[in-house]
Amino acid sequence: MTLDGVIESFSEARGDGTFVSDDHELFYFHCVEILDGSRTIAPGTRARAVRAVGRLGRDEVVQVHKTTV
Repeated sequence: MTLDGVIESFSEARGDGTFVSDDHELFYFHCVEILDGSRTIAPGTRARAVRAVGRLGRDEVVQVHKTTV
C-alpha cells in the first residue's frame, strides 16, 4: 500500500527515522530505503512510501522518496 506523509524524524548517526502518514499513522524506516541514494532525508520533508512488514515483523515503510505537494 502506498502512503503519502511527512518525515517526522531522522537520525544520520543511526541511519533511521520515522514517517507519519497523512492518516496519522507512525512508521519506522531505514536509510537504505531512501530511493534517491542519499541515505539522508530532512524532517518535515513530504514523502511517499510503501507500507510493508519489516524484518522484525512490524509495519515499516520502504521505497521512501521525496514528493512536492
